[in-house]
Amino acid sequence: MRNTFKAMIVMILVGLMGTLAGCGGESNTIKIGLLNEMTGGNATLGTSSANGAKMAFKEYNDKGGLLGKQIEAVVADNKSEPAEASNAMTKLVTQDKVVAVTGTFSSSNAIAAASVAAASKVPYLVSGATNPKVTVDEKTGKVNDYVFRVCFIDPFQGTVAANFALNNLHLKKAVVLVDNSSDYSKGLSDFFKDAMKQGGGEILGEEAYLQKDQDFKAILTKIKTLNPDIVYIPGYYEEVGKIVKQARELGITAVMIGADGWDSPKLAEIAGADALNHTFFTNHYAVDSKEPVAQAFAEAYEKEYGQKPDALAVLGYDAAKVLIDAIERANSTDPAKITEALAVTKDFNGITGAITLNETHDAIKSAVVIEMIDGKQTFKANVKP
Repeated sequence: MRNTFKAMIVMILVGLMGTLAGCGGESNTIKIGLLNEMTGGNATLGTSSANGAKMAFKEYNDKGGLLGKQIEAVVADNKSEPAEASNAMTKLVTQDKVVAVTGTFSSSNAIAAASVAAASKVPYLVSGATNPKVTVDEKTGKVNDYVFRVCFIDPFQGTVAANFALNNLHLKKAVVLVDNSSDYSKGLSDFFKDAMKQGGGEILGEEAYLQKDQDFKAILTKIKTLNPDIVYIPGYYEEVGKIVKQARELGITAVMIGADGWDSPKLAEIAGADALNHTFFTNHYAVDSKEPVAQAFAEAYEKEYGQKPDALAVLGYDAAKVLIDAIERANSTDPAKITEALAVTKDFNGITGAITLNETHDAIKSAVVIEMIDGKQTFKANVKP
């Protein structure tokens, strides 16, 4: 009987220890969610973002951790779909009990996840989604108190592309090819068109496609008849690669310009190196940057993952570091205090430049223009806000 009683006591103590270990206050780890496109059409970019964040966490953990605790990355896959992004964010904040979330490349996915973060009052620091609606409700104009980002936004990116076409390439006649299933693409196309018109350029026409489309030849045949100097394609690498390849096969020689969604090693694999000559895209970072901090990061990333970092890897790293900095300044894992600290982030030295978050929680920073030469990215220009 006595042995049975002792066994019961041991079982109760084990259960209590397990319960305490699962409580955030008693845990020796700080859980941070990584919400990214780990599978689906944008998997290479989402994986890069997650890898960059993990590098930042590892650096801190190797030096003793954050607030005396180890950072635990809780990875959630949004499967490159807005509905899945919402579901993944819900799991992170309700089941995994993370203190904050970072990541996400696609604007549509970020917008879907942002509403969940706001309802749960958990800070969400977006790494690469550029549509203004990520941080500001387009209907009310109200800033989402819990959502921030470390990347520039589309009004700036679209304007940079148009001004580069007009002032650097001295080309004025453009056709826009937009992904109608993407908030990111639609927003960028609008800002590009506005800037082109204001700068004296001409929009000859606009065509549309949808993500996962395979055959673009009918659309491209229409574009060819318009004889543009520029085809602006603010889409993601999977479709862009096929569009560029098919356009060149049809004899379209126009310069093609895109945005940060082009930044993937898969682009050259899909389009072919020759087809990508005379193409440019706006981006957050140049892989051939001569900045010492960027070179050091690139070496460390390549050693860890066996490939050079793209812009999303760098943004994932910067976002993780900004989030860690906010937690340190807050000296707390309380989501409300972390949110307050994020809101006053100023002049944080990231790989992509100094990061200051403005009144709409967006980063004020420079952009770069990348030229594709024989399948390789080459720095072309730096553009300040």
